[in-house]
Amino acid sequence: MTQAVQLILSGDAGLREIVILSLQVSGIALVFSTLVGIPLGALLGLTRFVGRRLVISLLYTGMGFPPVVIGLLVYLILSRNGPLGQIEGDMIPRLFTPAAMIAAQAIISFPLVAGFTMAAVMGVDPQLRLQTLALGATPLQAAWTILMEARIGVVVSIVAGFGSIISEVGAVMLVGGNIEHRTRVLTTAIVLETRKGNFDLAMAIGIILLALSFITNVLMLSLQGRTAGE
Repeated sequence: MTQAVQLILSGDAGLREIVILSLQVSGIALVFSTLVGIPLGALLGLTRFVGRRLVISLLYTGMGFPPVVIGLLVYLILSRNGPLGQIEGDMIPRLFTPAAMIAAQAIISFPLVAGFTMAAVMGVDPQLRLQTLALGATPLQAAWTILMEARIGVVVSIVAGFGSIISEVGAVMLVGGNIEHRTRVLTTAIVLETRKGNFDLAMAIGIILLALSFITNVLMLSLQGRTAGE
């Protein structure tokens, strides 16, 4: 433990590289899942349409889907024999690259962001939307007003999405390959260093990962507490 703390305080270059890559991959994945998840969650919370129950059921299923299975599906899709593996172009993620890890993590966090956003929107008084429409607001403006009213819940959805992917190991191990200086992140580095017997480095990485998870959970609980207080 002492050696692990010394590694953290000394600013070890290898450790810093792993932390930065982890935050980059999870951060970009969270941006993609947020851009898709929040609009979908708002749509499901504000409108009624044919097939809505099915979409919600699929969303709830995705919230509890094993991440390693997501990693396997992404691996199969991006492999050379997969539907995207044979397509040439820089826009297609390739296996064993950060782009493939981002794709897997975005799919993992998307249902959480959308599901929590939907719940937050549905918790807003329905009369508010009717009032804004009666005052001449467009449906888009009314939806924005509802999102602003449910903003704490929406932020909680984003925090929950980040927490689900920063500590994920199975999917990123499958599609990233845990390649040094390229795709090695916090969780996969812990597995590797433990197997190698480098328990001081594994412990240092574990402390950082626990700290990130703790900060994420504290932020989410704080926001939920503010929501309850309101």
